[in-house]
Parts: sequence; structure tokens; C-alpha cells
Amino acid sequence: MSTEVPQSTSQPGVAERAIDAATDVSRTIGEVAGGLQAAVDRLTSAVEESRKPGGTLATIAAITREAPLASLFVAFLFGVAVARRR
Repeated sequence: MSTEVPQSTSQPGVAERAIDAATDVSRTIGEVAGGLQAAVDRLTSAVEESRKPGGTLATIAAITREAPLASLFVAFLFGVAVARRR
């Protein structure tokens, strides 16, 4: 008397394919999340560097504090120029 289980040569079932698909999606989401985290870290670093005295954002902030209406006007003109290009 033999207790061996016969080997199946059939295609994987729906459940197995669903598990494989979910594993692939999970792995892809993990990779995307890692890439986004790296991009956020680089952007945060660039903003912090630019806010240091003499940096671009520090200069813009100083100009805005000194002449808020003029800065608003320049920003409006910049927005119009960008909108017209599209």
C-alpha cells in the first residue's frame, strides 16, 4: 500500500495566481515607496540648504518681507507668463 500523493501537472489555481499577483504588487509598491522616500529626502535637503543665509529661498523671503506688494505683483506676472505657455 502506497501513501504517495500523485504529482499534478495542471496549471496553478486561481488562488495561487492571485497570491503571486498580490506579492508582485506588494513588492512594486515597496519599491515605489522607497523611491518616493529618497526623492522627498533629497528635496527636503535642497530646501534646507536653500533656506540658509545667502540661499535662494532666504533671499526671496527677505525681499517678500521688505516689499510684499511688489513681490505679489511679480508672482502674478510670473503666473500669467507660465499660464500662457500652456
